[in-house]
Amino acid sequence: MEAFLVSTLIVGLAEIGDKTQILSLILAARFQRPMPILFGILGTTLANHAAAGIAGVLFGGLISGIWMRWILGISFLSVAVWALFPDSYEGNAEGASRFGAFAATLVAFFLAESGDKTQIATIGLAAASDSFIRSFSARRSA
Repeated sequence: MEAFLVSTLIVGLAEIGDKTQILSLILAARFQRPMPILFGILGTTLANHAAAGIAGVLFGGLISGIWMRWILGISFLSVAVWALFPDSYEGNAEGASRFGAFAATLVAFFLAESGDKTQIATIGLAAASDSFIRSFSARRSA
């Protein structure tokens, strides 16, 4: 339960003032249909963080200790450098509406959340919790 609460708190704090807030405002202004946008955000967020959690458990089993810290630190710095370069819109505004607000939100949020700091945090938390659970289980069985 503690891992769930810590993960929820860290991810919630990391999302404050994030680009996804701006994206949700843009989508709401564009489509003016809040429910498909909310469900699209929910679906994408659950899928992205589930994938990041699974990746964290897998990487936590392969990489541990100082190497995990260095990889996570470099990942966070890479995202920071990536955020310095603004995105540019290269498509037309008419193409997104034919798929509807839900599909446009799924695609937009998936792209916005790929490689985001919360995904890196989720991977790190999953890797740390996996190694914590293994060490706790080893101590209990000894």
